Amino acid sequence: MPVRRVLRSPVAVAAAALLVAVVLLALLGPVLWTERAEAVDTGRILQGASGAHWAGTDSLGRDVFARVLVATRLSVLLALLATLIGLATGLVLGMAPLLLGARLGRWAAAALNIAVAFPGLLLALFFAVVFGVGLKGAVLAIGFAIAPGFARLTHTLAAGVAERDYVHAARIAGLGRVRVLARHVLPNIAEPLLVNGTMAAGGALLALAGLSFLGLGVQPPRYDWGRLLGEGLAGIYVRPAAALAPAVAIVLAGLAFNLFGEALARAIGTRGSAVGDGRRAPRTEPVPPAAGDHLLAVEGLRVSFGEVSPVREVSFTMGRGEAVGLVGESGSGKSLTALAIAQLVEEPGRVDARRLEFLGVSLLAGDSAARRRLLGLSLGMVFQDPTTSFNPTQRVGRQLAEVVRQHRGASRRAALARAVDRLRAVRIPAAARRARQFPHEFSGGMRQRAMIGMGMMGTPALIVADEPTTALDVTVQRQVLRLLAAVRADDDVAVLLISHDLTVVAEVCERVLVMYAGRIVEELPAARLRTGARHPYTRALLAAVPDMSTDRDRPLPVIPGRPADPGRLPPGCAFAPRCPLAGDRCTAAEPPLLADGRGRVACWHAEVDVEIEGSRR
Repeated sequence: MPVRRVLRSPVAVAAAALLVAVVLLALLGPVLWTERAEAVDTGRILQGASGAHWAGTDSLGRDVFARVLVATRLSVLLALLATLIGLATGLVLGMAPLLLGARLGRWAAAALNIAVAFPGLLLALFFAVVFGVGLKGAVLAIGFAIAPGFARLTHTLAAGVAERDYVHAARIAGLGRVRVLARHVLPNIAEPLLVNGTMAAGGALLALAGLSFLGLGVQPPRYDWGRLLGEGLAGIYVRPAAALAPAVAIVLAGLAFNLFGEALARAIGTRGSAVGDGRRAPRTEPVPPAAGDHLLAVEGLRVSFGEVSPVREVSFTMGRGEAVGLVGESGSGKSLTALAIAQLVEEPGRVDARRLEFLGVSLLAGDSAARRRLLGLSLGMVFQDPTTSFNPTQRVGRQLAEVVRQHRGASRRAALARAVDRLRAVRIPAAARRARQFPHEFSGGMRQRAMIGMGMMGTPALIVADEPTTALDVTVQRQVLRLLAAVRADDDVAVLLISHDLTVVAEVCERVLVMYAGRIVEELPAARLRTGARHPYTRALLAAVPDMSTDRDRPLPVIPGRPADPGRLPPGCAFAPRCPLAGDRCTAAEPPLLADGRGRVACWHAEVDVEIEGSRR
């Protein structure tokens, strides 16, 4: 983080200067003033402020001001130790729900919520009693008292990052939970944790001073600001300087930490969105299936979340080098189908199927290293948003290299060389230089091409592209689609293209699968998409796509009604409430997906040749 971004206001400059002064005083105070602070002078007991003793003397005639300066080291050191204990404990507690999985994670999250509900002061006093009176007990008490706040923050931030596309990609690459958190989650939440840790250090300093003031913290002969404040308070009306000196020191140091933390927070806010590996023995590549076998076979796929099934009875196959489009409105189950194939549906989600095989290997069996290696090297994922496809804290080349380092045991140099080669293969200029850059230094189209390159780091047999052109302009869309076509032609890679854009699918794919309400309602060749669609939903989707002959003086056609709610599906055909052809039979029984010479269709009126124009706005 550039220094000038942090020090962009006078308050931030003053806070930084004050914090530097506190740190220097902590380092130099005991060296310069310990002798003066410990010098006993029985002739000057309990004197007020004077030129010789700026804050007066204590009950043994020792200089109070010198003692305040010397106490800076112990006061700051104890505050930092308590903050580190709280931060470390909070990280462990906050990450526990993600490390333990969904079932145990819910219990960990519940325990965390209970801990956060207790006031911090009450926790501090409780732990002070548990750990006992003294320096060690006070530090542990304050550290554990602030841990729940750090834990809640860590859990909230980590849960958001864990849903990013680059984390899903790392899981496809076969990384375990601990390594995913260490490499991809923690680096992305480090800055807000640092900011809160800086401000928490000021709070810890005040809390420790309070415990020492109450006699529960630092014990004689040691002393910190809180103990000096307690000693000086007894004579505050006679010798106010003896109490004011440590009080002012506590306030100034607390302000220094808090204001500097706020400056860090502002710097992070204005910036926007802009772990060592051991070598492993080489591993063998997945064995491809025999010629003629399906590359991907899906039969009766169902994804459930409790009693709700957003994907139900999905069946299709794909062969080597084949391009298949999966289309439908948002919420129809397209992306969830892809996540189920890639084994990225976590609890409480449940994936069931009569058959789910990739390269001849069942994906329904228990988790295993062989299956993770198969998915990591032979299945490539291209996610929708190129901005979230990469970890913003790591260089692009390192992220690509992670695949072959994890599954092939390649050295760092060999893995980076492979990454540069893949970037070059997806037509990124100056690939070697680009590999050393961060994702924010790439344009949107270049990030999407680099994401395709990540999918090609192994020996992919299938690339699942989940709406890869949605966030791109039409020129870059064309480049990405041409790149996918080139990858498919050069390496005989199959492509499952998920999109809501029928024009893109018709151009790239050979077959089209149309989904509605979690199931496939029609399958047909892409060449006959515009002229041979039989399901009213497919024809309504086509009617809603403008072309050069569309009358610009009239509103665009739309499909009436709203998409079906997976939790409240209507009886019979899910599309019946929006279909102009719906009759009594449609609302009584759900039509099966039947195959004939022209494809597959699930509609009681599949042979009715009626033009679907949709409703007008």
